[in-house]
Amino acid sequence: MEQKTLHIGDLLPELELKAYYQDAEKALKTRDYDGKWKIFFFYPADFTFVCPTELEELAMMYGDFQKENAEIFSVSCDTVFVHKAWHDNSPAIKKVTFPMVADTTGELSQLFGTYIQSEGLSLRGSFIVDPAGKLATIEINSNSIGRSGKELLRKLRAAKFVFEHGDVNVCPASWEPGEETLKPGMDLVGKI
Repeated sequence: MEQKTLHIGDLLPELELKAYYQDAEKALKTRDYDGKWKIFFFYPADFTFVCPTELEELAMMYGDFQKENAEIFSVSCDTVFVHKAWHDNSPAIKKVTFPMVADTTGELSQLFGTYIQSEGLSLRGSFIVDPAGKLATIEINSNSIGRSGKELLRKLRAAKFVFEHGDVNVCPASWEPGEETLKPGMDLVGKI
């Protein structure tokens, strides 16, 4: 049976994740993060060139994501042992304190639509799941294009605003907290 790929608004199924986290192999359950924002950050492989720049940037911004009640799960098709070896040997990856998920079967990458079957790797994909478990954002890039942690944080904040205010107010392009929002069918409504 073919696995369904998630789309905007879909509920994240309950997942059990193997991860390198807090200097050990851990079994994590997404239900343990109910009520939190969840960011799934897929990348092709450990011991590569672009990936450590992205993960190091997220590691440096991790406190900002935590202040927004979000957990980051970085995900590649490497094993927990490879994650540990990379963490132990890379100055950039030593800074990572969020869970590094091992998707050795590619099932998680397939669920999020990032899996490259012919290579057994994932595309670069960033996904934000709201506290109710619904997929709020999808970003998938070519593996040659690194992502911006600042933009991911901005999108998280915009998703939080919409989640908290429903369809009453929406966020225009490049919206940041404290800036004017829009009401569907109306002009700017002012700062909230």
